[in-house]
Amino acid sequence: MALNEAKIHIGDVKPVKENRQPIIDYVISLTHLYGIVHKEKVLEIYNSQNEDKVDGQAISNIMKEALKELKDNFVEIHRDYFVAESILEFRDFDEQLNQSKGKPYYIPEKKELLKYRDELYFEVTKQYNALKDYITENLFDGDDYKAEVICSNIQGICQFGFQINEVFNIFNNMNVNFESEEQVNEVMQLVMDLANHTRLWENNGHTPQEIFEKYEKPYLSPLPKEPFEFKGSQEAKVYSFETRKKIGRNDPCPCGSGEKYKKCCLGNNG
Repeated sequence: MALNEAKIHIGDVKPVKENRQPIIDYVISLTHLYGIVHKEKVLEIYNSQNEDKVDGQAISNIMKEALKELKDNFVEIHRDYFVAESILEFRDFDEQLNQSKGKPYYIPEKKELLKYRDELYFEVTKQYNALKDYITENLFDGDDYKAEVICSNIQGICQFGFQINEVFNIFNNMNVNFESEEQVNEVMQLVMDLANHTRLWENNGHTPQEIFEKYEKPYLSPLPKEPFEFKGSQEAKVYSFETRKKIGRNDPCPCGSGEKYKKCCLGNNG
């Protein structure tokens, strides 16, 4: 059913409390996927994917009564929007909103959409698997576990403010020795492919490749004309390789400051 065909009939609308948790699940999932989502967009998407329709009052009640659960899942409320916590803490709300303004929304099927309730969830694409397969075979001598760790963290960099030096930081911290400049460029091409197929807040959940194909060519990140020159770089700030896992917002920052990650290097990374 098309979103503009999702009509609400009085007999279809259920009491708010009966539908409260499913609505909250949608709010959290959509905020993790889009970064910023208006309450009317939540209502529109929820009613397009569920038989039990709700009205705008149900969303308004969530904004008043579910603040703790939302905050526990890194969702804040600003004006009439649900907003990812890191945007309000480390970015300019209006600038972030303006970046996504006018772009179409990526709206996955219900089952896929609700996977985004987990703040660390991301769509595993063929580009992700291509990078992991290359790294497993050529850099880690078949160690799939190490390759998974490094690729999941590269994916995070692609999703939140892609910077090539941070990718090199990850390889440095994993003590990766490239055999040649040609191998560096092979890896970087795979990283760029991953970046161009990563779902971004500024694209309302679309990938740069999807936006490029449909609307705007400038959003496709090209590989530089000159080959990458791999040199030693500074210690990575954002990802922990001592624990071999992705850092959560409330975990101690790996830089050693003693602050929570969300209060320290997450802000610097945004």
